[in-house]
Amino acid sequence: MSAVPAMPQAESSTAGHPSSGDGARGLLRFLTCGSVDDGKSTLIGRLLYETSAVYDDQLTALADDSRRVGTTGGDIDFALLVDGLEAEREQGITIDVAYRYFSTARRSFIVADTPGHEQYTRNMATGASNADLAILLIDARKGLLTQTRRHSVIVSLLGIRHVVLAINKIDLVGFDEKRFNDIVADYRVFAEKLGFLGIEAIPLSARFGDNISTPSISTPWYKGPTLLGHLETIDVREAGDDGPFRFPVQCVNRPNLDFRGFSGTVAGGRVRVGDAVVAAGSGKTSQVARIVTFDGDRPEARSGDAVTLVLEDEIDAPRGEVFAATKHRPIVATRLAARLVWMADEMLVPGRSYNLKIGTRVVPATVRAIRHYLDVETLAEVPVVSLGLNAIGLVEIETLVPVAFDPYAENNQTGAFILIDRFNNATVAAGMVAQPLGATNVYRHGFDVDRAARAAIKHQRPLVLWFTGLPGSGKSTIANLVEAKLNALGRHTMTLDGDSLRQGLNADLGFDPPSRTENIRRVGEVARLMTEAGLVVLCAFVSPFRADRDRLRERFAPDEFVEIFVDAPPDLCAERDPKGLYAQAKEGKIAAFTGIGQEYEPPLKPDLHLDASLPDPEALANQVVEKVETLLLGAELSAETSAGL
Repeated sequence: MSAVPAMPQAESSTAGHPSSGDGARGLLRFLTCGSVDDGKSTLIGRLLYETSAVYDDQLTALADDSRRVGTTGGDIDFALLVDGLEAEREQGITIDVAYRYFSTARRSFIVADTPGHEQYTRNMATGASNADLAILLIDARKGLLTQTRRHSVIVSLLGIRHVVLAINKIDLVGFDEKRFNDIVADYRVFAEKLGFLGIEAIPLSARFGDNISTPSISTPWYKGPTLLGHLETIDVREAGDDGPFRFPVQCVNRPNLDFRGFSGTVAGGRVRVGDAVVAAGSGKTSQVARIVTFDGDRPEARSGDAVTLVLEDEIDAPRGEVFAATKHRPIVATRLAARLVWMADEMLVPGRSYNLKIGTRVVPATVRAIRHYLDVETLAEVPVVSLGLNAIGLVEIETLVPVAFDPYAENNQTGAFILIDRFNNATVAAGMVAQPLGATNVYRHGFDVDRAARAAIKHQRPLVLWFTGLPGSGKSTIANLVEAKLNALGRHTMTLDGDSLRQGLNADLGFDPPSRTENIRRVGEVARLMTEAGLVVLCAFVSPFRADRDRLRERFAPDEFVEIFVDAPPDLCAERDPKGLYAQAKEGKIAAFTGIGQEYEPPLKPDLHLDASLPDPEALANQVVEKVETLLLGAELSAETSAGL
């Protein structure tokens, strides 16, 4: 076993003193990335060693570990300082993201050691998500590899604009200047379209310390900075504090009756006491009364500060709401184009629903289309119908409800999101908003009279009764009876029925599956607006697809959407045939008729199951009314209890 080498002294950079500010002289967050075995962990270990961030007992243990499981023939294996998992040491690779902290007289650093194996690309994207700079390692013997290109693309997509091209293991090619220059030239050609502001190429040997903190005598032809000197002096400040104010609400802070604030982290810009702010989702406006922190009140907060905002007015802003500057609001929409890094073994295909987490909000979302796949070798945009593991592509996403966001290029906090599998809760993709789809200047106005006030004056809670079943099952007949009974009880109601809406609002839609889905979506939006008016809305629609009805339910508050399955056998429905539709369908005069040629998907767990084979619709209507009155009276009693009555 070799002796522990003497500690070298970090050089003082000759590049001059950097300007002030967190991005210049304060904290620098960077990551190491590249293909497997390019020496990322060894480089970080060497940086820790040369900045005196390794204690004597750690060096002794490192020497023992190097002899036992090292890969350097008995010499100190600096990779073992950061490859902490047993599996990593056994395989000699990085699996998880390892974060390390060190500092010099000039700067503090947080470094993320990310895995190089293709199967762990998702971990690399995680490490890059908060970095200001990327050190991209390339094995001098191998040159550019596919994973090198893939990591470069991800770094670019995540908004990192400063790259160090570390040509490692230069000792294994005899410190060849030509080999270094050839690799740098190849990379600059590849990276032309990636939008990097600066690429600093440095020849180094992480194992032996060449050009890490002191210039190497083995590379007299290299006149640039050492790696540590460059990291100490580079200015990576962004315009985060100068952008529009953004504040995603993490929680409503209410420790007692005398205090109500909104806690979270400023995601862009800055805010001062007295500033006007708007809740992007609801459109409600107010002014900042206090900015509260653990250490007391402050006059202002800026990007990155964790604070609690107290407003002048009582505003309903739950977790996930975004406060913003009133004259510089984020986009609030349901459709967006985004670049995805797909992280799941299962292929991404259009049409599947996921949970989308953006900021502090989680909403159901569907990938509607895949525009193209990005070939990481050529950067060509290739049309595809699916995305596989580690693929990068541009997709169109539709969220169930409007969400507030900015393009990622403008704000990497409010423009970044993840997609989550709704069944196993696994993260399947990292996304960056490219642009909204559709109108971008639509903002809700914060009206003083809200749904709660409208419902209160009617002495009821809003409710949607969704009657679904085969044509001829009796949906409209039962809904009509139910509305009459509720009206007699003094309830404020409105009935929506398929035929009436298809003669007006939905007259442009056919009966193919996409048109049926759009029909139900529009009806759901109309019903939602009517609940804003405080009404009990009765909807009688075949709505044959289970997924459409499930999406509807998610648009409403819990217990506000009641799915009623009017269950009658197809033969009985055809026998009743009040409009002669079954007969026309059998004669071929009606195409795509539900029950004949088009399947009906019954609810799996309806809130109310009506046996419509019974000949007494009055009895069935009474079941519905009983259910409704139980819900409405329960809500009224709850409201009275909350009011202390």
